[in-house]
Amino acid sequence: MSEISKTKERRLFKLLEVSKLVLKTGNARQFILENEDFINTVIPSDFIALFDELVREGYSIDELKTCSNKIINIFYKPIDNYDRYEPEPDSFLGVLELNNSKMESILDKIRPVYKAMIKNKGNKENINKLLVLFSSLETFVKHYTIKENVLFPILEQTWPDYRCLQIMWSFHDDIRRNIKNIINELENGITDFKIFNRWVGDVFFNMLTIKFREEKILFPYILSTIEEEHLSKMNIDGFEIGYPYIQPQKTPDVVIKTKQNTCDMDLGTGSLTVDQVRLVFNHLPVDITYVDENDKVQYFSTPKKRIFPRTTAIIGREVNNCHPPESVHVVEKIVQSFKNGEKDKADFWINMNNETILIQYFAVRDNKQNYKGVIEVSQEITEIKKLKGEKRLLDW
Repeated sequence: MSEISKTKERRLFKLLEVSKLVLKTGNARQFILENEDFINTVIPSDFIALFDELVREGYSIDELKTCSNKIINIFYKPIDNYDRYEPEPDSFLGVLELNNSKMESILDKIRPVYKAMIKNKGNKENINKLLVLFSSLETFVKHYTIKENVLFPILEQTWPDYRCLQIMWSFHDDIRRNIKNIINELENGITDFKIFNRWVGDVFFNMLTIKFREEKILFPYILSTIEEEHLSKMNIDGFEIGYPYIQPQKTPDVVIKTKQNTCDMDLGTGSLTVDQVRLVFNHLPVDITYVDENDKVQYFSTPKKRIFPRTTAIIGREVNNCHPPESVHVVEKIVQSFKNGEKDKADFWINMNNETILIQYFAVRDNKQNYKGVIEVSQEITEIKKLKGEKRLLDW
């Protein structure tokens, strides 16, 4: 083992020591007093390895979120002062950072209006201003969607220590949920100012915390470990999903290039070419995602209106990495029930963006009933729910 590797290993050992102390006792005062010299020796990438190891050791995501806040606070100065790699302004990471800056400027606008609203809770003008500002802030969650669907899959394929991303994803979901709660209260009347104040405080803290971790830890390490061709592809995928506020100045080529394939496929009840199969899937009014028997994503359809974003970065991705850490255990339970033959179908429905979304999972089996994977089908059913009586073909 090289001296550099040994030094990194020693730093990781000490970081695990202080992290486990925080997890056990809630503070690290004694460690800080005894290790002042060590604190300034850490480098940002150490924390990627640290939290990967803690996830591996089985600590809960909630425990690790609290721990990560305390640990990053202890080592804030050496992380902040570290000479980082700078992304090009119009690159994938550069555009994400520009959107980060815009997000922070919205938070800056919220502060004085929120303080004024707290002083005069009956002032409808301030409530309306906050509603506009928080609605604008909600647009920023696209930034997190791009990370989860474009960036994270590549890191999972490239880094052996990618599990820290699970903690970051959980913070994303906290932010999404709290912004929705805030907007709902502003629209319908604030019922409990104490809870409302906590939501606002959490949004500020978490959004700025994630920005710091992206720009000081995650993004610089990406620039030193991920090839440029992958980053360029991410910019295309990010543009396709849609950056929240600021787009690349040079529009990436988002045209999906597919080879013409006129080979016939015998489907048992007829024959279609590969191109025809593709057209059929992409014209169905549903999102389809297929995960094979090895729990790898192998295909998704691209209908005119997708309900949930997908990019080609997820092809080959482990299905348990495609879901937030708080819900992944449910997905694993569904898949396991399909594998052992207990179930063949699971249905869920949610309300999202004033639409009702039906999400169904179907077990895929061959003629011998061997498990061959799972299909996820998502459909917007708002209008379907309203159907009454009949409308016959001749009524068209």
